[in-house]
Amino acid sequence: MSTAAKKFEFPVDVKWLDGRLTQVTAAGKPDLEVATPPEFKHGIPGVWSPEDLLVGSVATCFAVTLLAVAERREVPVRRLEVGATGEVSQRPDGRFGFTEVRLEVGLRTDSGCEAGAAAAVEAAELGCLVAASVDFPIRIELEVQTAVPEVVR
Repeated sequence: MSTAAKKFEFPVDVKWLDGRLTQVTAAGKPDLEVATPPEFKHGIPGVWSPEDLLVGSVATCFAVTLLAVAERREVPVRRLEVGATGEVSQRPDGRFGFTEVRLEVGLRTDSGCEAGAAAAVEAAELGCLVAASVDFPIRIELEVQTAVPEVVR
C-alpha cells in the first residue's frame, strides 16, 4: 500500500509599480513592496529586497521549525533570537549568487535542558523546509543559555 506524498502550493502575485519597485500579494495577507536592493544599480533603500526575503525566509523557517521541534520534544524555550546574514559573491560555478547564510541563534531554556535544546536545534536544521531547498550552506552558531529562575518575595 503506497501513501501519497504531501503537496502544498504557496501562490503569490507580483505587480510592477514603478522603476525597480514591485508589489507582492498573497490571498489573505498584507501586500509587501519589494525592490532591487540599494547595493545594486537603481536599487531602492528602505524597501524589502528579494535578497532580504530569502535570508529572512531561511531564518524564520529555522526559527518556527525549532519552536515546533522543541514543543514536540517538550524542551522549554524561554527566549529565541535568530540573527541572519546572507553572503553573496561569485560562486564556484562562476555565477554571482548566495554562497551561504549564517544564523546566530540565541536560545534560552531551563537549567538541565541544554542538551535537549541543542538536539532540537540540530533537528530543526535538518527539518527546515527552506534551508533544505537552497543550494548553499546554512551555518549555525548556537548560544544556549539557561533561564534565570524568578525570585518569589
